[in-house]
Amino acid sequence: MADITLQDRPVARRIDAGRAAVLSRFRTVDSIFAGLTLGAAILVLVLLGGVLVSLVVGSLPAFNAFGWRFLVTQTWNPNDDVYGALGAIYGTIVTSLIAMAIAIPVGIGIAIFLTELCPFGLRKPIGMAIELLAGIPSIIYGIWGLFVFAPFLQSTVEPALIAVLGPIPVFGALFQGPPYGIGVLTAGLILGIMVLPFISSVSRDVFLTVPPVLKEAGYGLGCTTWEVMRNVVIPFSRTGVIGGVMLALGRALGETMAVTFVIGNAHKISASILLPGTTISAAIANEFTEAVGDLYTSSLIELGLILFVITFIVLAIARYMLLRIQRRAGA
Repeated sequence: MADITLQDRPVARRIDAGRAAVLSRFRTVDSIFAGLTLGAAILVLVLLGGVLVSLVVGSLPAFNAFGWRFLVTQTWNPNDDVYGALGAIYGTIVTSLIAMAIAIPVGIGIAIFLTELCPFGLRKPIGMAIELLAGIPSIIYGIWGLFVFAPFLQSTVEPALIAVLGPIPVFGALFQGPPYGIGVLTAGLILGIMVLPFISSVSRDVFLTVPPVLKEAGYGLGCTTWEVMRNVVIPFSRTGVIGGVMLALGRALGETMAVTFVIGNAHKISASILLPGTTISAAIANEFTEAVGDLYTSSLIELGLILFVITFIVLAIARYMLLRIQRRAGA
């Protein structure tokens, strides 16, 4: 018996040594993997910080010349070297709000139809068609908007809006003026079509994650499809829906080419959404190659800095809202 024990000891030592080598190799691989992921995360922060620093440095001449008046002045006159960002900020916010007002209800409605009401054989073709909308280049939307959509609005929709809504006190000011076809409303509608796939696709995916037993419980209690969607599906998946909406809003705020084609590119604030305007991204795309002089170039860079800050604020608000919802759900 003692001989057998003594004979097994070298084998046991070899097994322990092999196991230690394997564990050491696993620890090395894990350390390399953790280092690579940490490096990727730090790279994102470095790139983001580099973009912010370059925008701040580039906008210093304009900030020193105009100060905070740059944010509250709509004058944009390259001949006199006088610049103000208020017109572009107004156009950016208004076109994004119009886009969201259209895309949110339509996108969520499409998601509800695809997940609850659509025949099974049509779900995949319709879903693919909606996702293809997100893959169309923005310049295609711009060309279509300029040569097809804007003339259609000019000849049919805008005259009707002016005739029906224009005479209404206060609210009618939004729909007064000549029907140019191109303008803030047209840009907002184009943006609404462009961001629609983001909301509908994300909402459809999060609706599909709702456990079937929850919906079946609702139907078992006699609820209608609308009541199940309102009281079960949407509350369960609202965090994902809000995430999709914020993703679409970020796209709407920064969209350039399509808006440049149809907004009219006028640095002024008009009460009517039928009249031409501009956005921050459209102004930069239109004028950066023509900018002559440090102050003109710096003013355009400061516009980019303002868009960066607006986007950051929107995303921060979205994260705060999601955090509150998650805490409330946990409570």
